Amino acid sequence: MGLLDKLRGELVDIIEWIDDDRHTLVWRFPRYQNEIKNGAQLIVRPGQLAVFVHRGQIADVFEPGNYTLKTDNLPLLSTIQGWKYGFNSPFRSEVYFVSTRQITDLKWGTPNPIMLRDADFGPIRLRAFGTYALKATDPKALLKELVGTDGVVEADEVSELMRSIIMSAFADMLGESKVAALDLAAHYREMSEQLRKYVCERVDDEYGLDVPQLFIVNISFPEEVEKALDTRTKMGVIGDMNKFQQFQMGEAMTIAAANPGGTAAQGMGLGMGFGMANNMAQNLGRAMPGGTAVPPPPPADEWHIAVGGQTRGPFTAAQIADGVASGQLTPNSLLWSAPLGNWTPLNQIPQFAARPAVPPPPPPQ
Repeated sequence: MGLLDKLRGELVDIIEWIDDDRHTLVWRFPRYQNEIKNGAQLIVRPGQLAVFVHRGQIADVFEPGNYTLKTDNLPLLSTIQGWKYGFNSPFRSEVYFVSTRQITDLKWGTPNPIMLRDADFGPIRLRAFGTYALKATDPKALLKELVGTDGVVEADEVSELMRSIIMSAFADMLGESKVAALDLAAHYREMSEQLRKYVCERVDDEYGLDVPQLFIVNISFPEEVEKALDTRTKMGVIGDMNKFQQFQMGEAMTIAAANPGGTAAQGMGLGMGFGMANNMAQNLGRAMPGGTAVPPPPPADEWHIAVGGQTRGPFTAAQIADGVASGQLTPNSLLWSAPLGNWTPLNQIPQFAARPAVPPPPPPQ
């Protein structure tokens, strides 16, 4: 190989960028001391722009296509170089390729909670996160403000800047929207579009970037507020607390009655069921103007039952009879009433002892 052939091999014949990384914003063509010769081929693929920079000055910008580099299609560079009548010798120039495709699946979020005054909760802190897409629209502004002399600029290198801009715009939007905290989830779509416009206004002219997509995925409350909301929701689902208490005590009574633990378990089941009735009677007391609750008049016959060393009641005779019929009260269950004056086994009280017991199985035929 002669000296002339060696010099020709050092000259750049084809300038192109085959992008294998979908997160690269800007890529500088590596010259490695080579020079671009007259008539070299420039290949700009779809989703790219090529920018020539000479000695720090941005010159010509090429859109997608195949170009033969001559004075005619390098007007700005020719002016900078002082080529009045074309050029035959090689020239030095930096070539930057800018990706104009959307870079998707970028994420944003609040590193710290945002303070908000809410109509329902008062001062409250909110966190939010979501995704966005980024796209270069003005290569000159992008090169001036963000690229500088970097050979490669990835989307991750501007993600911190974008997150700061998005969070600032998000805080401004929340303050202006006046949407109640509990209603934010119903407005994700319109708030996402509004937030995208806020962000675009701050990055399009200054940095040459566009945000074609931006989504709010979630806005969350602090943990303690979420727990309070869960408790409030449970109360709303339960509804009538008295009925819920009846249900719980009835369930406990059924379980205790089914437990083969003997008289104590049966008495506890009956006591819990009748204790529920006693609590309901107390809750139904009428409040006097002075704030003192007036109990309802006592029934004509009042009976008390000893269960586990505690007194349960008062119960009516009909309730005691039901307890005997269901087997929850045994003949040895202790009862007390004012006429008796003492604790007395059930089988020694005539009005209950006289009631027939549960009949035995019928005789075989």
